[in-house]
Amino acid sequence: MGKIIRAISVDGGIVCCAIDSTDMVAKAEQIHKTSATVTAALGRLMTAASMMGSMLKGKDDSITLRLNGKGPAGSVIAVSDSEGNARGYVQNPVVEIPLNQYGKLDVAGAVGKDGFLYVVKDLGLKDPYIGQTPIVSGEIAEDITQYYAVSEQIPTVCGLGVLVNADLSVLEAGGFLIQLLPGATEEVITRLEDNIKEIPSVTKMLSSGMTPEQIAFRVLNGFEPQVLDTAEVEYRCNCSKERVQKALISLGKEELTQMAGEQEITEVACHFCNQKYYFSRQELLKLAD
Repeated sequence: MGKIIRAISVDGGIVCCAIDSTDMVAKAEQIHKTSATVTAALGRLMTAASMMGSMLKGKDDSITLRLNGKGPAGSVIAVSDSEGNARGYVQNPVVEIPLNQYGKLDVAGAVGKDGFLYVVKDLGLKDPYIGQTPIVSGEIAEDITQYYAVSEQIPTVCGLGVLVNADLSVLEAGGFLIQLLPGATEEVITRLEDNIKEIPSVTKMLSSGMTPEQIAFRVLNGFEPQVLDTAEVEYRCNCSKERVQKALISLGKEELTQMAGEQEITEVACHFCNQKYYFSRQELLKLAD
């Protein structure tokens, strides 16, 4: 299982979340059979969703991130619960494009830059909170940083990384999310910026054997960080036949009746985990009523 940690500076001015999401992203690759570049894109978004989800207060709260930059991968979606367990889906799982100018997987080329990052927080209220910001890079980490700056006015730095093996399996995946709390001084900001400039990439830190705790403490070097909490996280889907039934009912009586008339057994697959659910003609007609 993956591991996520939250730490805070001794003065309470900086919070850092760090995660090793390797197992989670590997599970997504196995489910969706993604190409290397799409694995990197989906993995980064799921990693970000997991960290953002872990910051939610309520036990039943959840967060959904959706990127649609009109790139060949289409829509990329990640959902996390408040414990940081995430799941993901991508419209086009196989995209083959050349490496970018730095010789790395071209995530921005797969996602595209002509669109928005949508953030939906279900906090148990009558209506969910919905925020959106234009995609600024398509590399995802910068887009998360931009979202917080514009939509929530929280100074944030996000780092994400996914390293894919030649056989398309996931070698390393993880990230960190740093946020300045109100009252941070210019001295604190400058020192934190210096720390960020000096740290290696997320995948290099993970490849060297660093744990999420060590990554958080490296980011908060000089701030006497203290661990707030740690948790294990995994790829987790909450689908069930009851949830699928509710989705089918939302289609309306006419469409359900038409579906029932077309075949004896209707198969419905979950986008996130590929679990298949089967409904007989009689079951669909009952839902239609």
